[in-house]
Amino acid sequence: MVKSNATGVALAGGGPLGAIYELGALVALDEALSGLDLADCDLYVGVSSGSFITAGLANGMTPQAMYRMFIATEVADDPFEPDLLMRPALAEYGRRLTALPELFLSAARSYLEAPFSQGFFESFQRLARAIPVGLFDNSGIGAYLADLFAVPGRTNDFRELRHKLFIVATDLDTGAAVPFGAPGWDDVPIAEAVKASAALPGLFPPVEIGGRHYVDGALTKTLHASVALKEGAKLMICVNPLVPFDADLAALQDSGEPGLLVEGGLPVLMAQTFRSIIHSRMQVGMGRYQKEFPDADVVLFEPSRDDVEMFFTNVFSYADRERLSEHAYQRTRAELRRRHDELELVFARHGIAIDQGALSDEGRSLAQSAGGKGRQGRGLLRAAKRLDDTLDRLEGLLHASRQPA
Repeated sequence: MVKSNATGVALAGGGPLGAIYELGALVALDEALSGLDLADCDLYVGVSSGSFITAGLANGMTPQAMYRMFIATEVADDPFEPDLLMRPALAEYGRRLTALPELFLSAARSYLEAPFSQGFFESFQRLARAIPVGLFDNSGIGAYLADLFAVPGRTNDFRELRHKLFIVATDLDTGAAVPFGAPGWDDVPIAEAVKASAALPGLFPPVEIGGRHYVDGALTKTLHASVALKEGAKLMICVNPLVPFDADLAALQDSGEPGLLVEGGLPVLMAQTFRSIIHSRMQVGMGRYQKEFPDADVVLFEPSRDDVEMFFTNVFSYADRERLSEHAYQRTRAELRRRHDELELVFARHGIAIDQGALSDEGRSLAQSAGGKGRQGRGLLRAAKRLDDTLDRLEGLLHASRQPA
């Protein structure tokens, strides 16, 4: 049973770049919002790459801990290895290649039996079935998450979580959105649900669950915050990492002058098209939330439309993760300062206050914040203190040894 003043978190997708942005933003929110623990909210909704993070939050993992795990991997006990995302889908390649001879013979037979009723290319069109449906293998992602949630105190079972978690994927054969974690869908392992929600068509093969095939949850909606709102959430913290770029605004704000986007070629054109489609769809959804759930507050955080850094970084890039998560952290802190008067009233209705002291230190970095919280951060500080004390004693001994008898 969800309590009357329930809070929730909804995270959209956006590839590795989206998850990197969301982690930076969540650390900023977690340290600046007093009275709100992002790892102890009542409801969580994750889509695509956002499902990785919401699954961790629902398991009690703080944004700081996940920053160390996914971004600052050198200090994590169980770091995420980026090459898990880039392993070729060899099993899928083999399955399609095995079917190729039979498909070729079938196409040739069809053409030879009626060469004038259908053209050559029409007959051999069926060979397209031999093209793999995904370039990369996502089984490693599922295995990593299953191991991560097998740690004592965590779970891979929706039904054993303290709070409600919904991971949204799309049924490939019907196009319907499926909220894993809801009644009737809560027997699916969390790791498998995340793998399905993040199965972007073309990059990862569809994930088979219960005889059905599922792909990226963002195909139908961008946020799916309504899943939590229907469950009774009164405050939803939403993060969307991808917005269309406004080159004119960027020039006015002196954010860099990228010039005409058409000069960037097809990748830039596709990025702008993709971002515009998902963002306009999200804006429609935000408007509906206000009408359908007038007693709930939905607060959205996302990059500004003149953010050159976010737009001109490939959404599948993982190389500059520390720099980009720091960028998201600082942008979110700046947005909290800019929207202070508006957000203070909204959060106050839910017993949450904006910590001005946390926001006033403009020299604060994400590495400082994420490294100083949690057991691992405290352990690192203790280890550093012991090392410092040992070096002091060693220096004292060396100094004493040099003194005349």
